[in-house]
Amino acid sequence: MKICRTKQEIRDTVKAFRSAGESVGLVPTMGFLHDGHLTLVRTAQSRTDRVIVSIFVNPTQFGEAADLDAYPRDEARDFALLEAEGVDAVFCPSVDEMYHPDKQTTVLTEELDKTLMGALRPGHFKGVCTVVTKLFNITTPDQAFFGEKDYQQLQVIKTMVRDLDMPVGITGVPTVRDVDGLAMSSRNVRLSAEDRKAARILNKALAYADYEVSDGRSAQDLEEEIHAFIAREPRARIESIDVRDATTLQKVEGKITRPVVILLAARFGDVLLIDQRVAHPA
Repeated sequence: MKICRTKQEIRDTVKAFRSAGESVGLVPTMGFLHDGHLTLVRTAQSRTDRVIVSIFVNPTQFGEAADLDAYPRDEARDFALLEAEGVDAVFCPSVDEMYHPDKQTTVLTEELDKTLMGALRPGHFKGVCTVVTKLFNITTPDQAFFGEKDYQQLQVIKTMVRDLDMPVGITGVPTVRDVDGLAMSSRNVRLSAEDRKAARILNKALAYADYEVSDGRSAQDLEEEIHAFIAREPRARIESIDVRDATTLQKVEGKITRPVVILLAARFGDVLLIDQRVAHPA
Protein backbone atom coordinates (compact mmCIF):
# COMPACT_ATOMS: atom_id res chain seq x y z
CA MET A 1 0.00 0.00 0.00
CA LYS A 2 1.45 3.32 -1.10
CA ILE A 3 1.11 6.25 1.30
CA CYS A 4 1.00 9.59 -0.50
CA ARG A 5 1.23 12.86 1.41
CA THR A 6 1.50 15.25 -1.50
CA LYS A 7 -0.70 15.94 -4.51
CA GLN A 8 2.15 15.10 -6.84
CA GLU A 9 2.71 11.69 -5.21
CA ILE A 10 -0.91 10.63 -5.59
CA ARG A 11 -1.07 12.00 -9.14
CA ASP A 12 2.00 9.96 -10.08
CA THR A 13 0.44 6.88 -8.48
CA VAL A 14 -2.82 7.34 -10.40
CA LYS A 15 -0.85 7.90 -13.60
CA ALA A 16 0.79 4.49 -13.13
CA PHE A 17 -2.61 2.86 -12.64
CA ARG A 18 -3.91 4.53 -15.78
CA SER A 19 -0.85 3.47 -17.78
CA ALA A 20 -1.72 -0.13 -16.93
CA GLY A 21 -5.27 0.40 -18.19
CA GLU A 22 -6.76 0.14 -14.70
CA SER A 23 -9.86 1.91 -13.37
CA VAL A 24 -9.65 3.89 -10.13
CA GLY A 25 -12.09 4.12 -7.22
CA LEU A 26 -11.91 6.76 -4.49
CA VAL A 27 -13.23 6.47 -0.94
CA PRO A 28 -13.03 9.93 0.71
CA THR A 29 -12.82 9.81 4.52
CA MET A 30 -11.76 11.92 7.47
CA GLY A 31 -10.07 8.97 9.10
CA PHE A 32 -10.64 7.15 12.39
CA LEU A 33 -12.01 4.36 10.27
CA HIS A 34 -14.72 1.88 11.22
CA ASP A 35 -16.51 -0.94 9.45
CA GLY A 36 -18.72 1.51 7.60
CA HIS A 37 -15.65 2.93 5.87
CA LEU A 38 -14.30 -0.54 5.20
CA THR A 39 -17.60 -1.50 3.59
CA LEU A 40 -17.10 1.43 1.21
CA VAL A 41 -13.61 0.10 0.46
CA ARG A 42 -14.92 -3.40 -0.26
CA THR A 43 -17.63 -2.01 -2.52
CA ALA A 44 -15.03 0.04 -4.39
CA GLN A 45 -12.83 -3.03 -4.79
CA SER A 46 -15.71 -4.94 -6.34
CA ARG A 47 -16.27 -2.23 -8.94
CA THR A 48 -12.85 -0.79 -9.79
CA ASP A 49 -9.36 -2.18 -10.39
CA ARG A 50 -7.54 0.08 -7.95
CA VAL A 51 -8.80 1.75 -4.78
CA ILE A 52 -7.54 4.97 -3.20
CA VAL A 53 -8.67 6.06 0.25
CA SER A 54 -8.21 9.70 1.21
CA ILE A 55 -7.79 10.63 4.86
CA PHE A 56 -8.18 14.33 5.50
CA VAL A 57 -9.94 16.08 8.38
CA ASN A 58 -11.25 18.99 6.37
CA PRO A 59 -11.30 22.19 8.43
CA THR A 60 -13.60 24.09 6.07
CA GLN A 61 -16.61 21.90 6.84
CA PHE A 62 -16.49 22.43 10.60
CA GLY A 63 -18.45 25.33 12.02
CA GLU A 64 -16.79 25.29 15.43
CA ALA A 65 -13.06 25.04 16.12
CA ALA A 66 -13.77 22.88 19.18
CA ASP A 67 -15.59 20.32 17.03
CA LEU A 68 -12.65 20.20 14.63
CA ASP A 69 -10.16 19.81 17.48
CA ALA A 70 -12.24 17.04 19.08
CA TYR A 71 -12.52 14.99 15.90
CA PRO A 72 -10.78 11.65 16.60
CA ARG A 73 -7.59 10.79 14.76
CA ASP A 74 -5.39 7.67 14.65
CA GLU A 75 -3.36 7.52 11.46
CA ALA A 76 -1.36 4.39 12.32
CA ARG A 77 -4.52 2.44 13.11
CA ASP A 78 -6.16 3.64 9.89
CA PHE A 79 -3.17 2.59 7.80
CA ALA A 80 -3.16 -0.88 9.38
CA LEU A 81 -6.86 -1.37 8.67
CA LEU A 82 -6.52 -0.24 5.06
CA GLU A 83 -3.46 -2.37 4.40
CA ALA A 84 -5.31 -5.41 5.76
CA GLU A 85 -8.13 -4.67 3.29
CA GLY A 86 -5.70 -4.54 0.37
CA VAL A 87 -6.12 -0.84 -0.43
CA ASP A 88 -3.74 0.26 -3.17
CA ALA A 89 -2.98 3.81 -2.06
CA VAL A 90 -3.79 6.28 0.70
CA PHE A 91 -3.81 10.03 0.15
CA CYS A 92 -3.31 11.80 3.50
CA PRO A 93 -2.31 15.42 2.87
CA SER A 94 -1.76 18.18 5.39
CA VAL A 95 -4.01 21.24 5.46
CA ASP A 96 -1.23 23.29 3.90
CA GLU A 97 -0.89 20.76 1.10
CA MET A 98 -4.62 20.85 0.35
CA TYR A 99 -5.31 24.58 0.66
CA HIS A 100 -3.37 27.50 -0.77
CA PRO A 101 -2.81 30.15 1.93
CA ASP A 102 -4.56 32.74 -0.26
CA LYS A 103 -7.42 30.48 -1.39
CA GLN A 104 -10.41 32.31 -2.84
CA THR A 105 -12.48 29.67 -4.61
CA THR A 106 -15.28 27.58 -3.13
CA VAL A 107 -17.98 25.27 -4.51
CA LEU A 108 -21.54 24.94 -3.27
CA THR A 109 -24.95 23.68 -4.33
CA GLU A 110 -27.00 26.80 -3.76
CA GLU A 111 -30.36 25.41 -2.62
CA LEU A 112 -29.21 22.19 -0.94
CA ASP A 113 -26.65 24.23 1.00
CA LYS A 114 -29.44 26.18 2.72
CA THR A 115 -31.72 23.36 3.82
CA LEU A 116 -31.77 20.68 6.53
CA MET A 117 -28.23 20.08 7.82
CA GLY A 118 -27.10 23.01 5.71
CA ALA A 119 -29.31 25.32 7.77
CA LEU A 120 -28.27 23.61 10.99
CA ARG A 121 -24.56 23.86 10.15
CA PRO A 122 -24.06 26.94 7.91
CA GLY A 123 -21.14 26.59 5.51
CA HIS A 124 -20.79 22.85 6.12
CA PHE A 125 -21.75 21.70 2.63
CA LYS A 126 -19.72 24.46 0.98
CA GLY A 127 -16.72 22.96 2.76
CA VAL A 128 -17.72 19.46 1.69
CA CYS A 129 -18.26 20.41 -1.95
CA THR A 130 -15.00 22.32 -2.13
CA VAL A 131 -12.85 19.56 -0.66
CA VAL A 132 -14.55 16.80 -2.66
CA THR A 133 -14.04 18.81 -5.85
CA LYS A 134 -10.37 19.14 -4.99
CA LEU A 135 -10.08 15.42 -4.23
CA PHE A 136 -11.71 14.57 -7.56
CA ASN A 137 -9.36 16.94 -9.41
CA ILE A 138 -6.31 15.53 -7.64
CA THR A 139 -7.09 11.80 -7.87
CA THR A 140 -9.28 11.76 -11.04
CA PRO A 141 -11.28 8.66 -10.02
CA ASP A 142 -13.66 6.80 -12.29
CA GLN A 143 -15.99 6.23 -9.36
CA ALA A 144 -16.28 7.58 -5.82
CA PHE A 145 -18.06 5.89 -2.92
CA PHE A 146 -20.02 7.53 -0.09
CA GLY A 147 -22.17 6.21 2.76
CA GLU A 148 -25.92 6.73 2.68
CA LYS A 149 -25.90 7.60 6.40
CA ASP A 150 -24.88 11.11 5.35
CA TYR A 151 -27.88 11.20 3.04
CA GLN A 152 -27.98 14.91 2.33
CA GLN A 153 -24.24 14.94 1.70
CA LEU A 154 -24.71 12.18 -0.87
CA GLN A 155 -27.45 14.16 -2.66
CA VAL A 156 -25.31 17.30 -2.53
CA ILE A 157 -22.37 15.52 -4.15
CA LYS A 158 -24.54 13.88 -6.80
CA THR A 159 -26.02 17.28 -7.65
CA MET A 160 -22.60 18.93 -7.78
CA VAL A 161 -21.25 16.24 -10.10
CA ARG A 162 -24.30 16.53 -12.35
CA ASP A 163 -24.26 20.32 -12.51
CA LEU A 164 -20.52 20.67 -13.09
CA ASP A 165 -20.27 17.74 -15.55
CA MET A 166 -17.65 15.99 -13.47
CA PRO A 167 -16.57 12.71 -15.13
CA VAL A 168 -16.95 10.55 -12.01
CA GLY A 169 -19.65 8.08 -11.04
CA ILE A 170 -21.08 8.45 -7.54
CA THR A 171 -22.10 5.30 -5.65
CA GLY A 172 -24.04 5.40 -2.40
CA VAL A 173 -23.52 2.48 -0.01
CA PRO A 174 -26.16 1.54 2.62
CA THR A 175 -25.62 2.56 6.25
CA VAL A 176 -23.63 0.08 8.32
CA ARG A 177 -24.90 -0.38 11.88
CA ASP A 178 -23.35 -1.75 15.03
CA VAL A 179 -24.94 -4.71 16.78
CA ASP A 180 -27.07 -2.36 18.91
CA GLY A 181 -28.46 -0.64 15.80
CA LEU A 182 -26.45 2.58 16.13
CA ALA A 183 -25.22 3.84 12.77
CA MET A 184 -21.44 3.58 12.62
CA SER A 185 -19.70 6.94 12.85
CA SER A 186 -16.25 8.14 13.82
CA ARG A 187 -18.00 10.39 16.35
CA ASN A 188 -19.40 7.42 18.30
CA VAL A 189 -16.10 6.99 20.15
CA ARG A 190 -16.77 10.32 21.87
CA LEU A 191 -20.03 9.10 23.42
CA SER A 192 -20.12 8.23 27.11
CA ALA A 193 -21.43 4.77 27.98
CA GLU A 194 -24.76 6.32 29.02
CA ASP A 195 -25.07 8.41 25.87
CA ARG A 196 -24.09 5.47 23.68
CA LYS A 197 -26.95 3.47 25.17
CA ALA A 198 -29.35 6.41 24.83
CA ALA A 199 -28.41 6.97 21.16
CA ARG A 200 -30.06 3.68 20.23
CA ILE A 201 -33.30 5.66 20.24
CA LEU A 202 -32.48 7.01 16.78
CA ASN A 203 -32.61 3.66 15.00
CA LYS A 204 -35.68 2.68 17.03
CA ALA A 205 -37.38 5.91 15.96
CA LEU A 206 -36.59 5.19 12.32
CA ALA A 207 -38.08 1.71 12.58
CA TYR A 208 -41.20 3.19 14.19
CA ALA A 209 -41.45 5.87 11.50
CA ASP A 210 -41.01 3.33 8.71
CA TYR A 211 -44.03 1.43 10.05
CA GLU A 212 -46.07 4.61 10.41
CA VAL A 213 -45.34 5.68 6.82
CA SER A 214 -46.96 2.47 5.60
CA ASP A 215 -50.00 3.35 7.71
CA GLY A 216 -50.83 6.42 5.66
CA ARG A 217 -49.56 9.28 7.86
CA SER A 218 -49.01 12.82 6.64
CA ALA A 219 -45.44 14.11 6.68
CA GLN A 220 -46.28 16.73 9.30
CA ASP A 221 -47.95 14.23 11.63
CA LEU A 222 -45.09 11.81 11.21
CA GLU A 223 -42.51 14.43 12.18
CA GLU A 224 -44.48 15.19 15.34
CA GLU A 225 -44.79 11.50 16.21
CA ILE A 226 -41.06 10.92 15.72
CA HIS A 227 -40.31 13.93 17.93
CA ALA A 228 -42.50 12.50 20.69
CA PHE A 229 -40.85 9.08 20.30
CA ILE A 230 -37.29 10.41 20.63
CA ALA A 231 -38.26 12.82 23.41
CA ARG A 232 -38.95 9.81 25.63
CA GLU A 233 -35.15 9.49 25.90
CA PRO A 234 -34.07 12.22 28.35
CA ARG A 235 -30.43 12.21 27.21
CA ALA A 236 -31.39 13.07 23.61
CA ARG A 237 -31.41 16.73 22.57
CA ILE A 238 -33.26 16.85 19.27
CA GLU A 239 -31.72 19.16 16.66
CA SER A 240 -33.93 18.36 13.69
CA ILE A 241 -36.47 15.86 12.39
CA ASP A 242 -37.41 16.03 8.73
CA VAL A 243 -39.50 13.92 6.37
CA ARG A 244 -38.51 14.87 2.84
CA ASP A 245 -38.88 13.63 -0.72
CA ALA A 246 -36.28 10.87 -1.08
CA THR A 247 -34.92 12.27 -4.35
CA THR A 248 -35.25 16.06 -4.21
CA LEU A 249 -35.20 16.61 -0.41
CA GLN A 250 -38.14 18.98 -0.86
CA LYS A 251 -40.82 19.23 1.82
CA VAL A 252 -43.69 16.80 1.51
CA GLU A 253 -47.12 18.34 1.99
CA GLY A 254 -50.01 16.24 3.22
CA LYS A 255 -50.29 12.47 3.06
CA ILE A 256 -47.16 10.57 2.07
CA THR A 257 -47.72 8.99 -1.34
CA ARG A 258 -44.16 8.52 -2.60
CA PRO A 259 -40.81 7.42 -1.10
CA VAL A 260 -39.51 9.75 1.60
CA VAL A 261 -36.29 9.99 3.54
CA ILE A 262 -36.55 10.42 7.29
CA LEU A 263 -33.63 12.51 8.53
CA LEU A 264 -32.73 12.77 12.21
CA ALA A 265 -30.16 14.88 14.03
CA ALA A 266 -29.76 14.81 17.81
CA ARG A 267 -27.09 15.54 20.39
CA PHE A 268 -26.06 13.15 23.09
CA GLY A 269 -23.76 14.99 25.43
CA ASP A 270 -21.81 17.27 23.12
CA VAL A 271 -21.84 14.80 20.20
CA LEU A 272 -24.11 15.48 17.23
CA LEU A 273 -25.36 12.27 15.62
CA ILE A 274 -27.34 11.91 12.41
CA ASP A 275 -29.28 8.99 11.01
CA GLN A 276 -31.68 8.32 8.15
CA ARG A 277 -33.95 5.84 6.48
CA VAL A 278 -35.80 5.81 3.17
CA ALA A 279 -39.39 4.72 3.72
CA HIS A 280 -42.06 3.70 1.23
CA PRO A 281 -45.81 4.18 1.68
CA ALA A 282 -48.01 1.11 1.39
